[in-house]
Amino acid sequence: MAFLREVLAETGWLERTRELGTALRATRSPGGLLLVGTPGDEPWHLTAHLGDEARLAGLPQLAPTLVRWSPPAQAPAHLRVGLDRIERAGRGETLFVVAERQAPVPLLERVDDARRTGATILALESGDPELAGLAHDALAIPSDGPVSFDGAQHLVSAAAAELPRRPGLRDRLARLLERVSGPQVVD
Repeated sequence: MAFLREVLAETGWLERTRELGTALRATRSPGGLLLVGTPGDEPWHLTAHLGDEARLAGLPQLAPTLVRWSPPAQAPAHLRVGLDRIERAGRGETLFVVAERQAPVPLLERVDDARRTGATILALESGDPELAGLAHDALAIPSDGPVSFDGAQHLVSAAAAELPRRPGLRDRLARLLERVSGPQVVD
């Protein structure tokens, strides 16, 4: 992961994934981060990574709820969450749509309903203007970009668990000196 970060340092991708990760972390309660994909592509991999990151970073609100299109009735409770959960999404909850292909109309309708009831809508998509238009924040992953869709999921999950770095004593003193003396002008 460190090598990937080094390669992407100058591209803007790290900042964009960090912004989306920060937005994911703003979910208020455990179980309030809802992940949904398209009917043929449920975001299992990202769900697992976010669950791991939540546990390792001590951020229970980051532990996702996988929302499935057709959950089997005999599945364990955490794998039986269906699309009706999106209908109950509200303030303080986040609906994270992961769609490598165009989102189908039934999903877009549910996303729109969740937005109207106050849920924050985030999307990781590949250039779907309708989905991006519904999202409060979206990250489009072009097929010819420097990061694959799977790679972007890894970057976002890692970024979601990053806690903001608090400025050290040296940084705080530098800011104080700049305020007192004014910015340094170079001749």
